[in-house]
Amino acid sequence: MSKAFINRIATATPPHDVHDTFLRFGQKMLSGDRRRQALFERMAARSGIAHRYSFLEPAKDAAVDTEGFYRLGAFPDTAVRMKKFEACAPGLAVEAAEKLLKDEDRSRITHVIVTSCTGLSAPGIDLELIERCGLKSTTERTMVGFMGCYAAINALKLARHIVRSEPSARVLAVNLELCTLHLHETDDLEEILSFLLFADGCAAALISADSIGVEMKSFRAALVPDTKELIRWNIRQQGFDMVLSGGVPGAIRTALSASRDDILGGANDIDLWAVHPGGRTVLDAVEQAFGLSPEALKASRSVLNDYGNMSSGTVMFVLDRIMREAAAGRNAGKNAGKNGCAMSFGPGLVAETMMFRMAA
Repeated sequence: MSKAFINRIATATPPHDVHDTFLRFGQKMLSGDRRRQALFERMAARSGIAHRYSFLEPAKDAAVDTEGFYRLGAFPDTAVRMKKFEACAPGLAVEAAEKLLKDEDRSRITHVIVTSCTGLSAPGIDLELIERCGLKSTTERTMVGFMGCYAAINALKLARHIVRSEPSARVLAVNLELCTLHLHETDDLEEILSFLLFADGCAAALISADSIGVEMKSFRAALVPDTKELIRWNIRQQGFDMVLSGGVPGAIRTALSASRDDILGGANDIDLWAVHPGGRTVLDAVEQAFGLSPEALKASRSVLNDYGNMSSGTVMFVLDRIMREAAAGRNAGKNAGKNGCAMSFGPGLVAETMMFRMAA
């Protein structure tokens, strides 16, 4: 049976760095409660994040952004948020795909897979990609919706199935999220803290049987019992309602410790780790569960610092960083044949994992 490889990855983000603006706005929503403001400030300082990007241009007055999308006492409803998604998401997807396909014979692309949990419409991003990137009208399309941060691993799993059954297939997988469209006006500290993390971004990957890049070896899902309340993502009147409990890191650490051998297949030679940076404490939990050195999750921590948590696309940013570093300068060729493990976490609570090997 044919092998399947992630040949290359390209990424894109919106133009505006909103991290500091969002922090200030979070403090405003806690006004009048100095104790909780102080806790918020401590958590922000320890978040491991310096930058997050959005289509919302930061403002310096009572609103978060210059167009007044977010303004205290007048936050947008779901319809307004979805209109913003429809206006901005296709362009970001096309930007990432164009970077990826710059030197590609686009007539050879046979499948498009799109993941997103922050917006939906039809006709959607899949058809926009076909039209605006000049792909064949016969290209097969699959939308993977509302799976949260682990959706990219599922998209890669699907792409691997396609290539292994059709060796001539070339799959374009796009992971696009506009998380900053779902900020809520609230004084709930846990909810505000969750929005210390989230940002917008898009990753595009080419998957084929060509032995270039990263070979996808195997996949495994680990469902953690009795944890479904820890991560929730529901559509409500004021956008998509995200709940990210402070109990998530502990649950991940316990689950991964118990499932270590099943996930790794007994392997003890994992050199490369592409872990979804759901937050600093999530990365700490993975590091502790697998007994990793501080350097092991360097790529994940640097992506968290530079971009925040972009939901499904984030693990692809990490893989992209690992692949680029492996191919660059004095590192070129040194990682060939090395084994790796990629993983993401999301509603369930579920850890989706992928074992991979760097192509020779």
